Amino acid sequence: MPRERGEILTTITVIPGDGIGPEVTDQALRTLDALDLGLDIDMLDHVNAGTYLETGEALTDADFERVRTSDSTLLGAVGDPRVAGTDYARDVLLRLRFDLDLYVNYRPAKLFHDRLSPLRDETRRAVDCVIVRENTEGLYAGMGGVLRKQTPFEMTMDAEINTHHGVSRIVDFAFSIARRSVCMVDKSNAVKFGGQLWQRYWREAAGRHPRLETSHLYVDAAVMKLVEDPTRFDVIVANNSYGDILSDLMAELAGGLGTATSANINGDTGFGLFEPVHGTAPDIAGKGIANPIGAILSAALLIERLGHTAAAAAVRESVNSAIAQRRVTPDLGGELGTVDAGEAIRAGLR
Repeated sequence: MPRERGEILTTITVIPGDGIGPEVTDQALRTLDALDLGLDIDMLDHVNAGTYLETGEALTDADFERVRTSDSTLLGAVGDPRVAGTDYARDVLLRLRFDLDLYVNYRPAKLFHDRLSPLRDETRRAVDCVIVRENTEGLYAGMGGVLRKQTPFEMTMDAEINTHHGVSRIVDFAFSIARRSVCMVDKSNAVKFGGQLWQRYWREAAGRHPRLETSHLYVDAAVMKLVEDPTRFDVIVANNSYGDILSDLMAELAGGLGTATSANINGDTGFGLFEPVHGTAPDIAGKGIANPIGAILSAALLIERLGHTAAAAAVRESVNSAIAQRRVTPDLGGELGTVDAGEAIRAGLR
C-alpha cells in the first residue's frame, strides 16, 4: 500500500517465514485488513529458508533496516529441516532480538474454553497469566566455547550472563504490567552469583510496590505449582532459559501452542516483534490444516500495543466465540481448515 504525500501511516513489517508461517500469517493479515485500521504493510516474504539456501544470507542489512524503521513487526515462523544447524533461525530471530534490544519476551496465557484445558479440576482452569522472560541475556546470549572438539577430551562451556542493567529492567517491566501479583522464579539456591543479583534487585523492586502481592519460587517448585494451580499466578518473571520453559508449560495449560502468542518488546522504545509460538510445523505445511489462531492473536497483541485496544478486544472475543462453537481446526476440536478457521473469526467481527 503506497503512502500518499504528507500522509503518516503506521507501518508494519511482516516476515511470513517458513513452513506454516506464510499460511497462518496470511490469515492474520486478512483479519487486520477486516479491521480497517489503515496499516501500511511492508512485506518481507523473501526472508526465508529458500533465500538463505540460495544466498547464504538470512537477514540482510537492508531488510533489518526496514524492520528497524517500521512501527512493529509480525513474524510467522522461521526454521526449515533443509537447513542444517541453527545458524539460519538464529541469524533472523536472535539478530532482531539482540540488535533491536527486544529485552522483554511477553507471553500471555489465557484459557479460552474449558474443553482445551488438560487440568482435571475445573476450579483450576481459569488461567490468565503473563510470563515475562528476560530476552537478551542468560544462557542464550551465546557466550562460551569448545576445546579439543571431536576428541575424547572435548570440553564445552555455555556461560549464563546476568547484568544489573538486564535484570533490573526486566523485573521493573514485570511490575509495570501486574494487576495483582508478581512471582519471581530463579534457582538462586544452586546458581550462586547470578542468583544473588536477581535476589537483590527483586527485594528492592518488591519494596517499591507494596500494593502488589510478591512471591519467589525456585524453578523446580514453580513447575509443580503451575501444574497444581495456574490460577494463582498473575505475572511471572524469570531469566531467559527458565522463562522459555515456563512459558511453554503455561501455554499448554491454557489450551496448547495453537492459541499461544508472544511479543518481543523493547520496553523503552515500545517497538515489538510479535509471533505465534507454534513454530514452522513442517510436517503439516502446505496441507491447509494449520491453526491460525496463534498468528491472529499475535496480530491482536501487536495492534493493542499500538493503541488499538478496542479492535484487539474484538478479535479476542471473536476467537473466543469461534472456539466455543468449534469453528476451529482439528487440534482444537473442530473440522475446519486454516482458511475457513480464519474466516470464522473474521465473520465474528462483522
